[in-house]
Amino acid sequence: MNVTEAVKSRRSIRQFLDKPVDQKLLQKVLETATRSPSGGNTQPWNAIVVGGSELTRIADAIKAKVPTAPAGEDMEYDIYPKGLEGRYEEQRRGVGKAMFNALKIPKEDSAARIKQMMANWDSFGAPVQLFTYTRKYMGPPQWSDMGMWLQTVMLLLREQGLDSCPQEIWAMYGTYMRELLDIDDDHIFFCGMAIGYRDPDAPINNFDVPRMPLTETVKFRGF
Repeated sequence: MNVTEAVKSRRSIRQFLDKPVDQKLLQKVLETATRSPSGGNTQPWNAIVVGGSELTRIADAIKAKVPTAPAGEDMEYDIYPKGLEGRYEEQRRGVGKAMFNALKIPKEDSAARIKQMMANWDSFGAPVQLFTYTRKYMGPPQWSDMGMWLQTVMLLLREQGLDSCPQEIWAMYGTYMRELLDIDDDHIFFCGMAIGYRDPDAPINNFDVPRMPLTETVKFRGF
């Protein structure tokens, strides 16, 4: 698989097969991903890879929090800007609508929608989570470095036939996640990322996720 194929075939997978992921394969991916770029070579990312009973423990602890704090608790950053508008908000709402349409869940079926959201805490059936965090004093440039690292990891996973779903939803309980992962107060929790093998037949893994045309996001000058 070349880079273009990895980019085009990568998507956020929301239903994984019940198939284990080899730790040595993950180590290979993450070792290669150390080549990801970062400003001044700061390499500000830190991660904990979790599976098995340890992942079950963390998921169960968060699921126990949800009934009393469904909108999150002690979040350490805003997942979306409070003033999100225009095409950015339209794109966010559009992909949610497309997902529920693929699942044939109507807008008025709130119980089914909540059930689907709860699937986040079970990593959509993936056997592995990669939880990412960094030092609290890191700024926007270093956060973008973390994003580049995560993208590098996701593309390398595709090269190995694996799939992923980056999940900022875990940050809804950021402080508690640090407690569960034994991350000290000098750091801030960023996100999780489910890792496993996609269910190729699941409708939720096959709906169209449109991208903005290049003409609306990029300008060329001096050519």
